[in-house]
Amino acid sequence: MKPVNICHKLDLIEDHWNPRVVAEPNGQQIRLVKILGDFPFHVHEDGDETFFVVKGVLRLDFEKHSEIVNENEFLMVPAGVSHRPFAEEEVQLMVFVTDKNVNTGNLNVERTLDTDKLERI
Repeated sequence: MKPVNICHKLDLIEDHWNPRVVAEPNGQQIRLVKILGDFPFHVHEDGDETFFVVKGVLRLDFEKHSEIVNENEFLMVPAGVSHRPFAEEEVQLMVFVTDKNVNTGNLNVERTLDTDKLERI
């Protein structure tokens, strides 16, 4: 039981679209990730996904609209909602998901990561 400095943990991450796990409370995961550019539209059928912007400006695209999420703001995407994160410039995120959440949801593409093999930092 020690405090976790999110900025120090984010400094350990040098790549994009590769989330790291920093905590696992009650069947959930808190993941840190840096993103840049776009990501495919996808759906998480079995769990909500909450994006908290630590640094930068995140755009979340939905089927009929987009939302801008600024630093120190979060947006929860309910299960079953198609979405696509986008970052014109690098964005640093804290993402709250279930421990079974696959980063690409219903898709199996090049960016799909095995949730059991995510690095813990």
